[in-house]
Order: sequence, then structure tokens, then C-alpha cells
Amino acid sequence: MIRAATVADAGAIAAIYAPHVLGGIATFETDPPDPAGIARRMTATAYPWLVVEADGIVAGYAYASPFHPRAAYARTAETSIYLADSAQGRGIGRALYAALLDALAAGAHAQAIARIALPHPASVRLHEALGFRAAGVLARVGWKFDRWIDVGFWQRGLNDQPLE
Repeated sequence: MIRAATVADAGAIAAIYAPHVLGGIATFETDPPDPAGIARRMTATAYPWLVVEADGIVAGYAYASPFHPRAAYARTAETSIYLADSAQGRGIGRALYAALLDALAAGAHAQAIARIALPHPASVRLHEALGFRAAGVLARVGWKFDRWIDVGFWQRGLNDQPLE
């Protein structure tokens, strides 16, 4: 079941996110936020936060944020998704991400932007399956785990907005 996240979900979201922070490159954060920090992030924005439940347990979350603070970017959102390890490869992420894109489109957003730390073939496959296309790569912009990491940008039009 996919639903809007509430601050009551902050503990589950923090638990899903922490392993990505501590052991992965999908995020460039190095200290995982606690549930109170997640709750502050959730309540500080009007952008959607969604969770997916599998067997009654929060198995993943997706959210959007401003792509850039300047006014001309107001209809462009940056998207993020994180799943628990147990939810990987079951189609849960695709359904959750599609719901996030639908919520953004309903909110009159024209473009969705995703940043993907590279290499991350599963994330690239997910984004491309949902209609994102590669928009460019910034080489060696992240430093985590004693190595440089490239970041790719993927873009998807919403509300019939073309990418040409």
C-alpha cells in the first residue's frame, strides 16, 4: 500500500535511510539523521513524501524537494527514493516512484530531476523504466568512502512537457 507519509513514519524512514548513508553512495550524507531530523525535513516542505507498506511494515519511501531555490525553477522538482533491502527487486520501488511522479504532476510540476551517484545500475534501470533519460554527468563531485564519485542527472517531463 502506498500512502502519504506522516511524522509517525519518521522512525521507519530513518531506519531505512541509515544503511544507505553508512554503507552506500546513493546519498552523500555521512551521518544518518535521527527520526526527529527526518520529521523536521518532512514538515519543512510542501513537497510530497510517500511511503510504501509491505506486509504492514514501511518498506520504502520517496519524496520530492525543490530542484533549486530560485523562483524560475519552481515547477521543477528533485526526486529521491530509498527502499529497505528486503524490498529490493520486487517492483515496490517502481510503484512507489510512479506514485511520486503522479503526485508531482498533479501539483503542476513540469519536470522531475534525479541525481544518481555512479555507478548504480539498479537506480539507472528504475529511472529509465519510468521515463527518465540521462541529462548529463558531473565527474568526481562527491567524496565518500575515500574515493571520488560521479553524479549523473536524469530528467523526466511531467504533464506532457517535452525534454527537447
